[in-house]
Amino acid sequence: MVVIPRIVSVDDHVIEPPHLWENYIAPEFRDRAPRVERIPCAHMGYVGGKFTAEPGDDGVPCDWWRFEDLLIPRTRVESAVGYDRADITVTPTTHEEMRTGCYDPTARLADMDQGHIEAQLCFPSSFPRFCGQTFSETKDKDLGLACIEAYNNWMIEEWCADSNGRLMPLAIVPLWDPELAATELLRNVRRGVRAVTFSEIPAYLGLPSIHTEYWDPFFAACAEHGVSIHMHIGSSSKMPSTSPDAPALVASALTFGNAMSSMVDFMLSGVLVRFPELQLAYSEGQIGWIPYILERTDHVWEANRAWGDVGDSVPEPPSTYFHRQIYACFFEDEFGLTSEALNKITPQRILFETDYPHSDSVWPETEATAQRLMGHLDQETVNLLCRGNAIKLLDLDLPVNP
Repeated sequence: MVVIPRIVSVDDHVIEPPHLWENYIAPEFRDRAPRVERIPCAHMGYVGGKFTAEPGDDGVPCDWWRFEDLLIPRTRVESAVGYDRADITVTPTTHEEMRTGCYDPTARLADMDQGHIEAQLCFPSSFPRFCGQTFSETKDKDLGLACIEAYNNWMIEEWCADSNGRLMPLAIVPLWDPELAATELLRNVRRGVRAVTFSEIPAYLGLPSIHTEYWDPFFAACAEHGVSIHMHIGSSSKMPSTSPDAPALVASALTFGNAMSSMVDFMLSGVLVRFPELQLAYSEGQIGWIPYILERTDHVWEANRAWGDVGDSVPEPPSTYFHRQIYACFFEDEFGLTSEALNKITPQRILFETDYPHSDSVWPETEATAQRLMGHLDQETVNLLCRGNAIKLLDLDLPVNP
């Protein structure tokens, strides 16, 4: 039986502590900074791929982030670790009701030890949203930039600072200006950041698509400085669903849909041709669908490129760019780990994740889950999936085979 090494997870989340912007934002913006207020929640639900919540005079106590005209609640689904599965519902919560590891770095390290996890790369939660798009949508861009800078300062100086490298910084950048995004990226590269968030489909956010050269200054900075771009499901603020009244599980089953669309977008965009050193990672998209989508994109490239508008910009079969520049992440995907699927994807492009503290998280049964999913593989492949590929991608000073 293979030994499951300690995991280097590339998709986890931090629940931002109430003091974050109060302590880290520039003083001139402090009176308009995000703050937590405890307000009863009269209604909360998730239908048709859309989340809704309403404050009220009566209801369940709930901690809300207030920012500009936004009021965004904390939910049990996003801070689910420690609860029985039957109790993980779309319901309001407070920081006191969360497991402390959701927002406290010392407690998180203890939970990582309990869950057989050596290191974590943590995305924001549902207030900043997964690529910080809340702050890119501010009316006052100076305030938005100040919030982004404060988040990155807190991430580096508090969340990751005393973890001995076990909590790895993941930066957010201003999406309204790619030059400014490159500047903020470089500010944090100088402090050791090697990973940045981005939207899986920026056009869904009302931003230019990747089929323009709009994003090239940002992509160029990432490529030049070895910073990988991490795109989480939902980072386009739109989840796949079928109808406005579809139950939440429809969207949950289809979460890979935007990752699949984004991957095709990048492979056929020319971005990976112009920036051959650029590395992308898709978080929480799973992997079982990848063999077919590589086959399909290669087929349409071969059969239809005369009229498909990519003849000059994509000179090689699209799968070429996947195998050179794209990583896919999983936490529960038996089919994707069959020998046939692995041979099509290649083990060198796959990363394991634990998704702490979300409802899908495999914590604290991380080691048992990994053994169940990967126990049939050889030790070298298991080491790559559990940690080796992440170590290479993020340039970590850790052994691949501990």
